[in-house]
Amino acid sequence: MAKSKVAVLRTTPATAIRDYHSVMNLAGYQEVIAKDADTALKVNISWHFFFPGSSTTPWQLDGVIRALTRDGYDPSLIHACHNRTVVIDARLGERENKQVNVVNAHGLRNIHIYETEEWINIREAVGDLTKKFTCLNEVYPKGFMIPKRFIGENIIHLPTVKTHVFTTTTGAMKNAFGGLLNEHRHWTHPVIHETLVDLLMIQKHIHRGVFAVMDGTFAGDGPGPRCMIPYTKNVILASADQVAIDAVAAKLMGFDPMAIKFIRMAHDLGLGCGDPRDIEIAGDTSAGAENWHFVGPFEKMTFASRMQHKIYWGRMKKHVEWSLKTVLAPW
Repeated sequence: MAKSKVAVLRTTPATAIRDYHSVMNLAGYQEVIAKDADTALKVNISWHFFFPGSSTTPWQLDGVIRALTRDGYDPSLIHACHNRTVVIDARLGERENKQVNVVNAHGLRNIHIYETEEWINIREAVGDLTKKFTCLNEVYPKGFMIPKRFIGENIIHLPTVKTHVFTTTTGAMKNAFGGLLNEHRHWTHPVIHETLVDLLMIQKHIHRGVFAVMDGTFAGDGPGPRCMIPYTKNVILASADQVAIDAVAAKLMGFDPMAIKFIRMAHDLGLGCGDPRDIEIAGDTSAGAENWHFVGPFEKMTFASRMQHKIYWGRMKKHVEWSLKTVLAPW
């Protein structure tokens, strides 16, 4: 069986755009992303204000779009894709993070899936796949809605390398969280690792192709995905294996990928490779072997993060769990 491949390159401000073209092709994206299907560029906005390492960077988005068009992909079949959250204003975020400037400069469609798109029940979308879910049937007994346009589309996730107070790290797998689940996605926080695994099952079923391009020009350590300490690392990653790219990013940050629950679960279920020993690093192998010795998200959590941990997994859970599906807990 062929190893999963993750491409890793060092980059500079002067070469970033062409480096994105290189890293995507090193990872074999044209074998995964069909040219005759719509391609959604799933933008990540973790904070509606620019903060290094927090959200999809404009040079990341620009580099990916230029790579696609250079390689013959029809711009009319490419669109940026945004979700909505209760804590982030996507319209403000795309402006403050300069993402909408890039989309407009290339003349692409800019789709906010909550504003114009039709949504369908997951049971209609994936059928018996729901029987394999590890947690979502319990969280949503009546099912949940997903964007109908995702079915048959390619998707390219555009995460950054950073830590997260719920999942230790966040990247390609968690970037699907906002797009596939509606505003009630916070109901899944007590089972967030299992949720990410179920969402990857869904992605592999509904999308024509799934790919990720991760920006590590700035990488975030600490209680992410917002309140982080940014570091200049100047690496970029790409892969068709969502588990493998998250594993390599976690290893770069100094964590054991197989000790991170969502990576281990996805690996064990055969949804991708989470064991770095079985992942081929294409491109700059020395960059892929770095260890940044990040502290991680749990050492200096914010007050809000500490309270969320107590509610979702700590001693407050049994007392307030009833409120998680009410207006009392909008996040």
